[in-house]
Amino acid sequence: MTLHPPPSSQAGAQRPDLRFIIIGAGMSGILSAIKLQEAGFDDHVIYEKAARLGGTWRENSYAGIACDVPSHFYSYSFAPNPDWSHRFSPGAEIQAYFEETARRFGVDDRIEYGKEVERCVFENGRWRIELADGTTDVGDFVIAATGVLHHPAYPDIEGLDEFEGSMFHSARWDHDVSLAGKRVGVVGTGSSAIQIVSALVDEVEELSLFQRTPQWIMPQENPAYSQEEKDEFRRQPETITALRSEISRMFADGFANAVIDANSPQLVAIHDACVANLESSVQDPILREKLRPNYRAACKRLIMSEDFYDVIQRPNARLVTEGIDRIEQSGVRTCDGELHELDVLILATGFRVDRFMRPMEVVGRGGSRLQDVWRKRPSAYMAISIPEFPNLFMLNGPNGPVGNFSLIEVAELQFDYIMQLIEWVRSRSCREVSASHAATDRFEAERLEAAKTTVWQSGCNSWYLDDRGVPAVWPWTFDRFREEMAEPRRPDFELC
Repeated sequence: MTLHPPPSSQAGAQRPDLRFIIIGAGMSGILSAIKLQEAGFDDHVIYEKAARLGGTWRENSYAGIACDVPSHFYSYSFAPNPDWSHRFSPGAEIQAYFEETARRFGVDDRIEYGKEVERCVFENGRWRIELADGTTDVGDFVIAATGVLHHPAYPDIEGLDEFEGSMFHSARWDHDVSLAGKRVGVVGTGSSAIQIVSALVDEVEELSLFQRTPQWIMPQENPAYSQEEKDEFRRQPETITALRSEISRMFADGFANAVIDANSPQLVAIHDACVANLESSVQDPILREKLRPNYRAACKRLIMSEDFYDVIQRPNARLVTEGIDRIEQSGVRTCDGELHELDVLILATGFRVDRFMRPMEVVGRGGSRLQDVWRKRPSAYMAISIPEFPNLFMLNGPNGPVGNFSLIEVAELQFDYIMQLIEWVRSRSCREVSASHAATDRFEAERLEAAKTTVWQSGCNSWYLDDRGVPAVWPWTFDRFREEMAEPRRPDFELC
């Protein structure tokens, strides 16, 4: 489809009547509403399936939850927070921050809670939305702020339904279950599991960590901000801006721009730091080797912890490296025949990161179904737009920088890019805009080639990899991401 220039009588006139439907009231959804309001688009709504905003920070409330991105960087650039308690914030503070930001910018009034979107259909140049309660809506644009880490992945272990104790996923934490003095098992060794183990070890009678794959642990100090520092942040907000910029540059140069080159000196230094942390922290040589990965640091998502190695050496902590054979009524039986009796079993087994907008049914131009387009795997041009799905844009969509940067900065850059696409419609340059097939195919081919040199493809299995074993994340520097997001390439889009 090609661009049809507007009649000269309309040139320069703007459409004031555009309606926006935002799906999801997490970090990206809140951002979208604020930015639309800022741009003068008053007709927008957020549909949120839950009873609260917050996205992943609402869903994940497990013991010890915290962010591994510094607090003043994991916050909106336009809404600095002088009151973060620590360098790395606990989850409850982040949830409170989003709630306060939504109130302060009037986003709460735009959110329809308990409204799950089941179907989006593009017809007659607009999007018709069908919700689970039977209601419908129509909008000119859909902003899919549906997130990545919100569909829990459950392990394929025989007997899961036979366990007679309390069992729940880390993203579905049961706060009614008392863990004090209990025998608790944790399945998994990702970031959630490591944080949970550290948080629970002093509370429970016995803690068993069932490890399939060891993880590299990067030492991380997490000092509290003093009242004097908070007061200074409040008196001089520009100090927060300067700190955020400094962290951003350090993050880019020290990590984000390093992971795309498996042989970069920065990655060598990170690996050496992780090895030194293991060898200096774990005294028992047998335990030390059980905890030693056989792959490069940062091949999997790098885990930050200031105390995991100390915690796993506590008298009441046990690292179980034998594979799990099955779950039984009273606990976990491993492949060596041993039964590990438990009162509580916590599944810290991650998320189905390939879902994005699904299980929603999304039907684009000419009846194109997203489920068919994504039958093999999800993809999108610049992680934002999909051919034949005009005026539908994703934040933190497929193949974006989910593995190597602050998703808040990613979303802010993406939304600035999306606003430029929206302006093409507001200015009547076109009515519909979506990535072209040719541009999407080119982007995918370049991405696959660039992925070959990243650390994520250096010899481990991780949630970054798709069904082909290809990293499904942004494989270039973050500087390039900023450059790409600065301005859309008009020839890469179909306009009509």
